[in-house]
Amino acid sequence: MADDHLPIVETPKGTRTLRWCSEADTDAFAKSLAAAPALRNAFIALHGDLGAGKTTFVRHLLRALGIEGRIKSPTYAVVEPHEAPDGLAIFHFDFYRFADPREWDDAGFRDIFAGPGLKLAEWPENAAGRTPPADLAIKIEAMIDDTRSVTLLANTPRGSDLLARIAA
Repeated sequence: MADDHLPIVETPKGTRTLRWCSEADTDAFAKSLAAAPALRNAFIALHGDLGAGKTTFVRHLLRALGIEGRIKSPTYAVVEPHEAPDGLAIFHFDFYRFADPREWDDAGFRDIFAGPGLKLAEWPENAAGRTPPADLAIKIEAMIDDTRSVTLLANTPRGSDLLARIAA
């Protein structure tokens, strides 16, 4: 459900652009996305420069899904697994330092992406050719006025379902 203070700009089919004016907007978006049934087995790719707000968004989403306690960035571990109170497996990846494709196979990431659960990946371009197509790609851009321009791109039917839920 779109929130009145989260303006949605209509763009080409399968794409939406939002403006987050505050962290409260990030939180409202995360709660809206968390309520979407299609999120359970989705792969969401997060794009943006360092400091754009990718990890902040993931923290809000994980909180909205019921994750409590410290939520660490997986920058050095590459993946941080979580389990929501309803049993949903969640995998938060950060491929910023990912360099060796053999690491993908050795770490069992292929099995994680083939299995059930929500997969969230920061810096997915560093694992290009290894990950499946993202259901939903989210690009976060920090603007000079400290707001965020957020572009959502649905790449699959599941992504289209998520986008429809967000825009409803």
